[in-house]
Amino acid sequence: MNLCTNTRKRRAMIPPLAFLLFMIVGAPIQAAERFRLITLNPGHFHAALIQKEALPEISEDAFVYAPLGPDLTAHLNRVSGFNARKENPTHWKIRIYAGSDYWEKMLAEHPGEIVVLSGSNRGKIDRIGEIARRKLHQLADKPWIIEAVDLPKLQAALDTADQQRVIAFDGMTQRYEISCILQRELVNDESVFGQPQTGSATDPAVYMESVHYLLKLVAGVPNLRPVWFFDITQQGEGLTDVGTHLVDLVQWILFPDRAIDYRKDLNVMAGSRWPTVLSLADFRRVTGVAAFPEYLKQWVRGESLDYYCNNSVTYALNGVHVKLDVKWGYEAPAGTGDTEVAIFRGTRSSVEVHQGKQENFRPEVYVVPARPEMKAQIAKALETKLASLSGEWPGLGAEDLGNRLRITIPDKFRIGHEAHFALLVKTFLGYLKNPQSLPAWEKPNMLAKYHVTTKGVELARQASPGKAQ
Repeated sequence: MNLCTNTRKRRAMIPPLAFLLFMIVGAPIQAAERFRLITLNPGHFHAALIQKEALPEISEDAFVYAPLGPDLTAHLNRVSGFNARKENPTHWKIRIYAGSDYWEKMLAEHPGEIVVLSGSNRGKIDRIGEIARRKLHQLADKPWIIEAVDLPKLQAALDTADQQRVIAFDGMTQRYEISCILQRELVNDESVFGQPQTGSATDPAVYMESVHYLLKLVAGVPNLRPVWFFDITQQGEGLTDVGTHLVDLVQWILFPDRAIDYRKDLNVMAGSRWPTVLSLADFRRVTGVAAFPEYLKQWVRGESLDYYCNNSVTYALNGVHVKLDVKWGYEAPAGTGDTEVAIFRGTRSSVEVHQGKQENFRPEVYVVPARPEMKAQIAKALETKLASLSGEWPGLGAEDLGNRLRITIPDKFRIGHEAHFALLVKTFLGYLKNPQSLPAWEKPNMLAKYHVTTKGVELARQASPGKAQ
């Protein structure tokens, strides 16, 4: 078992489920025909999701390199839970290296072919670049960069992956959400949507809003967030974190399978930011930590923390004006949850996704005719479009709500975030088996996406500096 000496001494600190994983070692690992996973410093539950189900392409022998601490323990507990469940258990055999030099140790040993990164975002792009240089594939959680100055590093990392013929993949799970898929299909059906409107900076043709909450309760108990989550120099601001998904969806929906050159096709015009204020009591409840750490002091005012997690950005993509709002509240009001809005305005109709109280907090897709007299034509075109999708998505329908039409979506297609991640992993493994199948537009569009998120935050900081940069 590959553990540093200090870790052996402190084994008793590891909860029972995680300790079971330390003991699942078995015989020495032989050269495998299947890909072997290396999980690097897991700080988010996405790092474990790739191991939720057994995959024929992935060896059960896997490796973790991380500093000893609560993030590692939480990761091991999750994977151990997959092994211990009664239905369809997994059989992961984990080799663990726990030490402060975990990064150097991983580079020296690199015992697998796929590196999984999901955690603190500061310095992530440097590691992504080095992993590519070592000819290792990688599935790296968003965001890859959180500062505009790092865009050249992103370009270099992607170029290195190309040169070394390895896959460096950015996990955009929202592309597997049925409401997003249907919105993309309808926006690109001219008989339903028409052509995209261009709008203006004050009246955008595309508007998206995402509202999340910091405190999540599981069985009435707070699901604790790591303290570093509240450091915007590690986690990023709202736009550079959650906003990555929104920017990706705008590109993916408006211009499918089309390369975007951020130098020519994008104009980021304005950004803004504002804090969610947490009292010390709020902070203790959501982290389990008694006091604000020193590295957050620059945002502390008395007994409160200004957490700059809210952003707005306005930009134009190929002349289409877009506005995005990313918001974080502390705790959702009773009986509510996260919400989202996505509105794409066309010359014939608007195609909208709403996830709010009226939708019982699950995303629903609506088609709103541009003019009332066009409703019958739009309804007929929508019927034809949904029929064309019945091979892949059987059971879709449309409900007349008066001034708009709602797409009725069978429950079997509402699969949830963890299932989205499983589909993303399947796509990633397909690219590993056939690298030529990776679309050529993914690379330029990734650069375009991170240009919008980081430039938007840069402009927001200029407009509202706060206490630190």
